[in-house]
Amino acid sequence: MRRLTKTEEIVKGVLSGNQIGIAKAITAIENNTPQAQEIVAQIYPHTGKAHVIGLTGAGGAGKSTLIEKMVREYRRRGKTVGIVAVDPTSPFTGGAFLGDRIRMQELCTDQGVFIRSMATRNYAGGIAKATKDAVKVLDAAGKHVIIVETVGAGQSEVEIIKVAQTIAVVHAPGLGDEIQAIKAGIMEIADIFVINKADRENANKAVIDIQANLQMNNKDNPWKPPVLKTTALTGEGVSELIDKLEEHRCFLEGNPECRKTLLKNKAETELIEAIKEKAADSLIDNLRKRGKFDELLQQILEKKIDPSSAAEKLVKKALSDAET
Repeated sequence: MRRLTKTEEIVKGVLSGNQIGIAKAITAIENNTPQAQEIVAQIYPHTGKAHVIGLTGAGGAGKSTLIEKMVREYRRRGKTVGIVAVDPTSPFTGGAFLGDRIRMQELCTDQGVFIRSMATRNYAGGIAKATKDAVKVLDAAGKHVIIVETVGAGQSEVEIIKVAQTIAVVHAPGLGDEIQAIKAGIMEIADIFVINKADRENANKAVIDIQANLQMNNKDNPWKPPVLKTTALTGEGVSELIDKLEEHRCFLEGNPECRKTLLKNKAETELIEAIKEKAADSLIDNLRKRGKFDELLQQILEKKIDPSSAAEKLVKKALSDAET
């Protein structure tokens, strides 16, 4: 009987929903090990069943506490849950304080829940580079619901649209002007708005402000984003939030064209990013081996050519060589 390779063992563990197998797969992906791509390739046919939810919003809105209550409600309803919580990486030390492990530690003993905190490693947009593939692992492992929590940087956190099917933007009254705090990027990507810490003063005003803004800017959207109030510490409003998340999932499933467009856009974006990354890595490796990289770098330092022109020249040369 043939002995399974290390990669095959990890894939088998993932597909059986084994917690250790899931952890090993995500670690391999985060560290970009030689087996990472093969793991993703083997589990990919088993993805596409989970409901992927993105939770984004400003820091201090209570996203982690809210997720804990959401997971408890999903578990009460018989759903298994995967969580990918992203924390910012220090630009000075390279480290990250993975605080979500502390806030959600009581959930760690539940075999129906898998929690993974990961650092952004300076990847822009509120998620980590490995987030997309980590979601695939949890999907292939059979999790019914996967929640991705962004770092909490604010308006620029729009990378989550490349990962999640349903996006909830969480805000708390008292963090500043309500519309100012969630305008620009994330205002447009939200499927559901959540005013957390609703026991605070001005919670109703925040709801009214967002609803007024939505009436002006979402007239052609077939899905009308609701604005909900929750108090994560007590769990108030969490059941209603889960109901709305499920309603949006049903909305997507009931609108084949909408779902098809969503999936096509995600696949197209992921393919383009993968091509860019592979092409860039291959080109740079080739330049280094031939000693051309340092030569070009020296020309840039001597102001003989600018980086953008040098890159354009190299790409054109590579394409020309590929055609001949």
